[in-house]
Amino acid sequence: MTLFSRRAVLRSIGVAATLMASVSAFAVSAQERTSVKIGYAVSKTGANAGGAGITTIPNYDLWVYDVNSAGGLEMPDGSRLPIEVIEYDDRSSSEEVVRAVERLATQDEVDFMLVPWGTGFNLAVAPLFDRFGYPQLAVSAVTDRAPEFVERWDRSFWLLGGGGDYTDALADILVEQRDAGVINNDVAVISVADGFGIDLITAARESFAEAGLNMVYDVTYPVGTTDFTPMINESAATGADTFVAFSYPPDTFALTQQAQVAQFNPKVLYLGVGTGFPAYGLNNGPNAEGIMSLGGIDVTNEAVMDYRQRHEEFVGQAPDWWGSVITYASLQMLQEAIKRHGLDRDAVSEELSTGTFETVLGETTLEDNQLRTLWFGGQWQDGNFVAVAPSDREGAVEPILPKEPWLPTSN
Repeated sequence: MTLFSRRAVLRSIGVAATLMASVSAFAVSAQERTSVKIGYAVSKTGANAGGAGITTIPNYDLWVYDVNSAGGLEMPDGSRLPIEVIEYDDRSSSEEVVRAVERLATQDEVDFMLVPWGTGFNLAVAPLFDRFGYPQLAVSAVTDRAPEFVERWDRSFWLLGGGGDYTDALADILVEQRDAGVINNDVAVISVADGFGIDLITAARESFAEAGLNMVYDVTYPVGTTDFTPMINESAATGADTFVAFSYPPDTFALTQQAQVAQFNPKVLYLGVGTGFPAYGLNNGPNAEGIMSLGGIDVTNEAVMDYRQRHEEFVGQAPDWWGSVITYASLQMLQEAIKRHGLDRDAVSEELSTGTFETVLGETTLEDNQLRTLWFGGQWQDGNFVAVAPSDREGAVEPILPKEPWLPTSN
């Protein structure tokens, strides 16, 4: 006869009760679950609404529509569950996006979370995604610190490259044009004092110095700046053939208009986020020709162009020419990882880190939680914002420089 102590018996009963409760809870959830709750906080109002309303929100809407039209997210057993969306407007406030993410995790208890728009906001919520155990597929975030962030937050994924990727690509183009005698060696640069601008200007200083380019003007401006005339005039006075602005969408649109008014005609005009927005091409018409920025699209890629057509038909407007397709591809990756591992967030995060996925970008695999097959430079040519860098990648076209002077407008 085996004897048990009272403490051992109680401990065994407690363990058994816990296991039975867990099994019971799993059975109930498996039987009664009718949807997968996916939440996000994104800028529907405020300064960031323009970018979020082009690159992020439409792709979230399109993906949810596509998934639910097919019966929902497929689970490992072949069953499907529709997506239930819980969304908040972060009002372009970093404090509000943090509060909303905490609410999604602790009160709404969503199964998965999608990311906000913008480099700064993705950095602000990264510790929360990690603490609550959610994979963070950061698309609208450019940072050279991605390897460091992956070490700190191993469920974070950075899909838009680092500032150095883009500034190195730009430096290569400028050196080629300088050596061909098209432009001089001087570059004037302005940058927005936010996560994106800080990352890009920091990288540019190093890239341009290593390339032997002379940065004759380097000014940072605060978020919300609307009058760029002094910076334009000061840049023009330097005699630099190249003007670069690491700007956010409102700044990019304002800079373009104010440069035309001032008849500021640098031979290379490189602007920031917003240059690849469809509205930018429509608003500026022929005057958009030759303007350069980050990103770009291979217009010969049938899968990407099919995606663009579907997006325009569903949303009523075209996607942007940079982050939109990557945003949609990131959602396809999440969808496939859920198909393979269900709603186990740890397993889904591991799959995103190590798996290979078929997306609108083609076969997609991350390297150290980062997407590295990207277009780092584009230019408006014949009404399309086409990829020009890396120049040795299939689908790249030659940049057309110098940019032609502004055409008269009807204003």
